[in-house]
Amino acid sequence: MTAPQIGYAAALEQFAPLEAIELAALAEQHGFAGTVATEGFQPWTPQQGHSSFVWNVVSALGARTSGALGVGPVSPTFRWHPAMVAQASATLAAMYPGRHWLALGSGEAMSDHIVGERWPEPAERIARMFEALSIIKKLFAASLAGRDTKHDGDFVRLETARLWTMPEVAPDILIQTAGPLTAKRAGRSADGLLIEAAPIDRIGMLFQRFEEGAREAGRDLATTTRVLRLHLSWAPTDEEAMANALAEWPNGGMRFAKSDIRSPFDLEQIAKLVRPEDFARRVVVSADPDVHRANIQAHLDLGFDAVYLHNVGRNQREFLDVFGREVLPKLTR
Repeated sequence: MTAPQIGYAAALEQFAPLEAIELAALAEQHGFAGTVATEGFQPWTPQQGHSSFVWNVVSALGARTSGALGVGPVSPTFRWHPAMVAQASATLAAMYPGRHWLALGSGEAMSDHIVGERWPEPAERIARMFEALSIIKKLFAASLAGRDTKHDGDFVRLETARLWTMPEVAPDILIQTAGPLTAKRAGRSADGLLIEAAPIDRIGMLFQRFEEGAREAGRDLATTTRVLRLHLSWAPTDEEAMANALAEWPNGGMRFAKSDIRSPFDLEQIAKLVRPEDFARRVVVSADPDVHRANIQAHLDLGFDAVYLHNVGRNQREFLDVFGREVLPKLTR
C-alpha cells in the first residue's frame, strides 16, 4: 500500500485571493498534497461572493507551497483564445517545473457569455474544446522544438506563432468530462481526465471509455492521469454540514446541467428549490470524518491518481485540521 495523493481544492468562488492562498498553504501543512483551482469569471451564486483571476492566484500560491498546481477547467474558446491559455499554462510551468497541470472544459455560460458571442449547443462546445486542445498541444510541441506553428480550423485560427517562454517539459493537459463520448475522445488525445460531480457508479464507465480511446490511438495508459475534484460538506454537526451545503454549494444538489445558466442571481433563485435529499449520491454531507474517509477511499479504489477535496463550507481551517489528522493518514492506494 502507498499513500495516495490527496490535494486541496481552492474555492476561488468563495474566498478572496489572499485568503485562498493562505488556506492552500495551510492545507499543505496539514498533509494535503497539491492544489487545484477553477477558472471562471463569476461565482455560481452571489452568496459565494468571489471569482478572482486564477492565473494570478496560482502563480502566487506556487511560491507558498511545494505541491502540484492544477488549473481548470479552463474553457479555451470563448473568453480565451487557445494560444493565450497555452501561454499562461507554459509560463506557470516554467515558474514551477514539474508541478503544473492544465484541465480544459467545454465552457459555462455563467462565465463565458460575457464576451457576447452566440452560446452554442453542447456538441459544438465539445468540438471547440478538442480543437483548442489540438492547438495548445501543437504550440507546446512546436515551441519546445524552437519553431513556429499555425492552425486554421473549424472554429479557431492561429497565425504563425510560438511560445517563447516554455518549461523543459510541457504540462499535462486533462479534459474535464462526465460523459462517455467525451471521455473516449479524451483518451485519444489528452493526458488524462478531470472528473467532478459524477455519481460514483458512472466513474468506472468513464474510465473504460477513456481507456478505449487511448488503446485505439495506440497510447500508453501508464502515462495518463485520472484526477477527481470531490465536493463534500463536513462540519462539527450534521445540521451545520447540511446548512453549509444549502447556503454555500446548492449547485451540488442540482441534478441537471448548469452550463446554460448565465447569472449567479438566476442560479440563486433555482437554489431555493434545493432540498437536503437532493445531495444524496452527489455530495456527502456529514459530521463524521469516517463517513467522508470511506467515500474518499471508495473513489481511490476506482483508480484515481489524485483526489482534491473541496469542503463547501466556510469552516476551512477546522476542516483542514480534522481531515489532516483523522482522514488523510487512513487513506491508501
